[in-house]
Amino acid sequence: MKFDIKEIGVSLEKEIQHKINFKTKPVGSLGILETIGTQISLIQNTLTPTISKPTIVIFAGDHGVVQNHPVSPFPQEVTAQMVLNFLHGGAAINVFSELNEIDLKVVDSGVNFNFDNNPNLIHAKINPSSKDFTKEAAMSIQDCEKALEKGADIVTNIFSRGCNTIGFGEMGIGNTSSASLIMSSFTNTPIGDCTGKGTGHTEEGVKTKIEILKKAQSIHGNTTSPIEILSAFGGYEIAMMAGAFLQAAKLQMTILVDGFITTSALLAASKINKTVLDYCIFSHTSGEKGHEKMLEYINAKPLLNFGLRLGEGTGAALAVPTLKAAVAFINKMASFESAGVAEKNN
Repeated sequence: MKFDIKEIGVSLEKEIQHKINFKTKPVGSLGILETIGTQISLIQNTLTPTISKPTIVIFAGDHGVVQNHPVSPFPQEVTAQMVLNFLHGGAAINVFSELNEIDLKVVDSGVNFNFDNNPNLIHAKINPSSKDFTKEAAMSIQDCEKALEKGADIVTNIFSRGCNTIGFGEMGIGNTSSASLIMSSFTNTPIGDCTGKGTGHTEEGVKTKIEILKKAQSIHGNTTSPIEILSAFGGYEIAMMAGAFLQAAKLQMTILVDGFITTSALLAASKINKTVLDYCIFSHTSGEKGHEKMLEYINAKPLLNFGLRLGEGTGAALAVPTLKAAVAFINKMASFESAGVAEKNN
């Protein structure tokens, strides 16, 4: 697929800044809200931005490495069990999505389980799991390209229903290992600096995990292209997210980025088309080791730092009220002129 992403126009930038500056407040006094409001206005090319049908999409997939190596303290079947928990409304992301009036969709990108039909489940399975990347590529180039396309198609469908603001989450036992390898490959950072506790490893478990990931790196050599890196190390959920990021930017949607694993998918997407980053608002800094370094690499400034490392899109869901606040003050706050309030003396 070609992801032709339009650069965000700046023709309205002076008008947007004028509108913000002449609200009944000191210039710059709403801080990051002013920055976010400006970015959303430029994305939508309007002086009256909106947050329409905000949606979070959770991509779920299993990882072949889990079958042979202790990269996670949890067994692989937890992926499917958590997907069922999402569908039954019992996870943190369900609570936060309901609280903040966010639509939630779950994608079976490649889970080793056959799910019944559910209105909130999107069946997009390519294979029931990736392969063990310590022995071979996690997926073929062709399957990786299919995953990108499926991720794009999912976003297009959601966009067609009136959504202009989208965030992505993930679920997949073992996927912090994939994210660490992707980060290391794209940023040229030693794998030990990219690898954390994931779902709760001990310090000894992290050391073992790093050795496993070093072995994976050794068999794939100097893999450099985005598709080759995704194919070598990614899970189907990460590859689909990368396609989803690119398509959301192509459709000029505002994109909320979650934590460590979703940022690794965005990192891959940005290597395919770097303009995707202009459409992204970074919700939080994860407690997972490596996330802060990855955010620095792409020059991202996250909104929140709650020490989250849950995934599921929880950080993105918690950031939605901040986006709503940013557009609300632009649209509803009085100007000095309309309120009859005297402006600052020059």
